[in-house]
Amino acid sequence: MRKTLKAFTYLLLLALLLGGVYFFGVKVPSVDNKMNPVTPHDPYKVSPATQKFHDTLMIADLHGDALLWRRNPEHRQARGHMDIPRLREGGVDIQIFSAVTKSPKGLNFDHNDAKAPDDITALAIAQLWPLRSWNSIYERAAFQAQRLQKLEANPKNNLKIIRRQADLVLSPAPNSNTLLALLATEGSHPLEGQIENIERLYNEGYRMMGLQHFFDNALGGSLHGKKKGGLTDFGRQAVTKMHEMDIIIDVAHSSEKTVRDVLALSKDPVIISHGGLRSHCPKTGNRNMPDDILQEIARRGGLLGIGYFSGTICDISPDGIADTIIAAVNLMGPDAVALGSDFDGTVTTALDTSELAAITQALRNRGVKDATIRKVMGENVRRFLAENLPR
Repeated sequence: MRKTLKAFTYLLLLALLLGGVYFFGVKVPSVDNKMNPVTPHDPYKVSPATQKFHDTLMIADLHGDALLWRRNPEHRQARGHMDIPRLREGGVDIQIFSAVTKSPKGLNFDHNDAKAPDDITALAIAQLWPLRSWNSIYERAAFQAQRLQKLEANPKNNLKIIRRQADLVLSPAPNSNTLLALLATEGSHPLEGQIENIERLYNEGYRMMGLQHFFDNALGGSLHGKKKGGLTDFGRQAVTKMHEMDIIIDVAHSSEKTVRDVLALSKDPVIISHGGLRSHCPKTGNRNMPDDILQEIARRGGLLGIGYFSGTICDISPDGIADTIIAAVNLMGPDAVALGSDFDGTVTTALDTSELAAITQALRNRGVKDATIRKVMGENVRRFLAENLPR
């Protein structure tokens, strides 16, 4: 009997071990791969002259979600859109890393209930995030910040988290080998209703905060929420505090009413980190802002980061991205437009971050002036950060 129990125990342990290897080694990566695909394509044609020009550009991306996934950004991966080797292959100098901390089940652009089961809880458990993060939205943001801090601590990565204006001088020229990274929240629900959590997130390194994501929260309405209302009293308090601390505000997923309330509350510039133009691609519906809001954001010195995924633009190819950039420049001016990929944000794209020269080529093919290309590809972001980060 004892031998039988012992054998059964060994078999059970072996089954658990094999199950764990399959789940964490196969199942979790397959979910990542399925959620962040790149459409199959032949290599994009980039002329030697354009590649040479691209290599001189300061390149910045306002939004990427690579910290969400259980893969090592230090190594070139066969899945997803972004890691340090591919960032360097694409010539990226400044990458903003956004922390996704809550995502209601059944995600859609039109109507989400904040009380619906949360997919990030399941993802945190499946990816073996620290136990403290399983039931705390704040701790999920803290954990993702700490992931980036570990990358910064390894000198081989030559990565620096931007915390103040002076940090920008670490990258005095394009492709200087120092990758500058900035932490942002995808929505401000990590505050968990406590204004003091703004300072806690600031101490973790966050210098940009989105107000909403795919659902209404304690700060106000989302483009994709049930009520789509404006700022709440707590939201006004939070926005005021963020401005006082020189935290950049991102209204990428905020409702129109919330954005108008933010613009009425303060004259400080804001950004839309990843989006497009409703007027250029009407089928995007309520994912993008109307022209008057975009023009007001530009007038105040803010930025619109052009996303690379359907929902923000009609054509996700490099040509389609270029067409949207041109439409934004025509509407908002060349100083208000930037890149905002949303790489690794559970989106399908037509390129990964190593292939950004294809966008440069598409812009040149359309006759966009090199000076404007330089601004859009990164100089606008660098200028904005230099003007708006803490001193």
